[in-house]
Amino acid sequence: MRNVHKPLIILLAVSMLPLASTFLNAAEPTVITLTQTGCQFTEPEGEDHGFKTSGSADCKAINSKSGTKRLAQAKTITLKPGPYIFRVTNKNVPYQLGFYLRGAGVGRLTLPKVSGGGLVKGKSRDYHITLKEGDYYYSCPLNPTPDYRLQVTN
Repeated sequence: MRNVHKPLIILLAVSMLPLASTFLNAAEPTVITLTQTGCQFTEPEGEDHGFKTSGSADCKAINSKSGTKRLAQAKTITLKPGPYIFRVTNKNVPYQLGFYLRGAGVGRLTLPKVSGGGLVKGKSRDYHITLKEGDYYYSCPLNPTPDYRLQVTN
């Protein structure tokens, strides 16, 4: 009876080989590193402005004065579609932070998004997402930052 099953097992194993190569060749996620300081992400702004904050109200006041100008000068992240890990670090902000990446405009309804909180002072957290072509915003609602731009194109 064992000899009857052996050819079936071999046939099943051979038929699974194309699937195995798909899993083996799956793209590894690219890591994008972002650093939050008081009221900002430093990478798109090119510097740490040294804003002092003890809570979100401070950031709302700071960004109401300088956020529009800073955002106009901020770099847009441009990426290809695919899997990514956004590694976000809380650098010296004395309260918990988060991260929110979502589609811009109508893309908010159709594009993938990722969010989360619990990012304490001095720690990093990874946010996994597979990006599709389109325009995105990223920000931190807990450390109110401007809505920085991210563009995904082929």
